[in-house]
Amino acid sequence: MTYVPIPLPNRVKIQKNEAIKVVSDYYIHMCKRHSVRDFSKEPVSNAIIEKIIETAGRAPSGANQQPWHFVAIRDPEKKAKIRAAAEHEEQAFYSGRGHDEWIAALEPIGTNASKPHLTDAPWLIVIFAERYGFNKDGSRRKNYYVNESVGIATGFLISALHNAGLVCLTHTPNPMKFLNAMCKRPANEKPIMILPVGYASEAATIPEASTNKKPLRDIMSIF
Repeated sequence: MTYVPIPLPNRVKIQKNEAIKVVSDYYIHMCKRHSVRDFSKEPVSNAIIEKIIETAGRAPSGANQQPWHFVAIRDPEKKAKIRAAAEHEEQAFYSGRGHDEWIAALEPIGTNASKPHLTDAPWLIVIFAERYGFNKDGSRRKNYYVNESVGIATGFLISALHNAGLVCLTHTPNPMKFLNAMCKRPANEKPIMILPVGYASEAATIPEASTNKKPLRDIMSIF
């Protein structure tokens, strides 16, 4: 493809005196986002999930290659198989694969090898990163900035889920190779994360430790 510039199609302009309220309101909104393991059985429509994933697909990416794929799973049988495989890997992790320092770091979060949220949540969204692509003639194409691009798209996805009143949990069993076969994804894609998605149950809790966020002075420098 050749470079063809076009006029900026959309301009979102906010008056300077309104901008601080807009960003402050968004900050307050995002402060209400929490990683949740306790899901309601209330269903979430396909249309909502589709629009949220479509929003994630608007993320910027290296060379605009969009090296991501999102597999949305509602089928109870498939969720159960994913849970069984994930718990198998988690059991190995907690039984010795994970080193002591890693296990200790997880203690305040209260995690263990049991992952009921993988079947309790009405949806699982499995995020895949396309390590390389293919040209129209079938030849292999290198993708650039894959991890960075998929990370940005995942951020879009999580923000869109919260904006819809949904909760999720970033779940990363290790290794995750079993997800390719279960989700019928090709070998050039690498599973990155499973997001259980739904509404929080009435009895939902979060770890107290998860509310400890670094202050601005520790995460920002100005020159």
